[in-house]
Amino acid sequence: MIDKTKIEKEFNRIKSLGFIPSRRKHNTGIGKTFEDYLGVTENNDKLPDFDGFEVKSQRALTSSFLTLFTKSPTGPKQANTYLRDKYGEEYEEYPGLKKLHTSIFSNKFNTYKLRTGFIIVNDKENSVVRLEVKDLVTGEITDKSVYWSYEDLSKALHKKLQALFYVNAETRKVNGVEEFHYTQADIYLNPTLENLLKLIDEGKLMVDIRIGSYKSGRNKGKTHDHGTGFRIRPSDLSLLYNDTLDID
Repeated sequence: MIDKTKIEKEFNRIKSLGFIPSRRKHNTGIGKTFEDYLGVTENNDKLPDFDGFEVKSQRALTSSFLTLFTKSPTGPKQANTYLRDKYGEEYEEYPGLKKLHTSIFSNKFNTYKLRTGFIIVNDKENSVVRLEVKDLVTGEITDKSVYWSYEDLSKALHKKLQALFYVNAETRKVNGVEEFHYTQADIYLNPTLENLLKLIDEGKLMVDIRIGSYKSGRNKGKTHDHGTGFRIRPSDLSLLYNDTLDID
């Protein structure tokens, strides 16, 4: 049972502090700073961050996509290595090592390095979300082997995102340091796989592939999965969840 009382109290405490200097440079500073003040220990756990809530923060008025969760393909085996080796490009500074960075939707093929197009397809018959590849020169669909099962997507969604605490902050810079004033927050409850699949069908959910190679050490050349992100615009969060609560 989710109780919003504690997190509402904590948010209002942090809000009352006004502008707070970032605890980290660059884009991730907004989340790191809020979670530090909330008392969340930084981790890569697949479980929620605070008292049953997954906590996510963004700058006010941003149109950037928000990562819901990361999930490697269900199949085939070693799918990330397969994708990197077959479709990736070499690092300029590390010849012989490859990476694949591309953002994919369901409503049209993207364009990767002028020749390859990627699209995600909700294959209802087989209960999977499939990655399809097109040769943009010939127009031929050349690959449908990589997929995420409904079961795996449902587990990822419900294990970490059953209750989402989404925070917005105003920002400013003082002497070159970014500061945040956390001013507004919402609670989202009860996401469903059906809603997630509908967002995919409508082209509102992006799959962000970030696969690279280790560049040194004992793992040099091996696949480095930076996390295939399932991402959404904050304005569409209410379409994923069945219930929304405002925090005053």
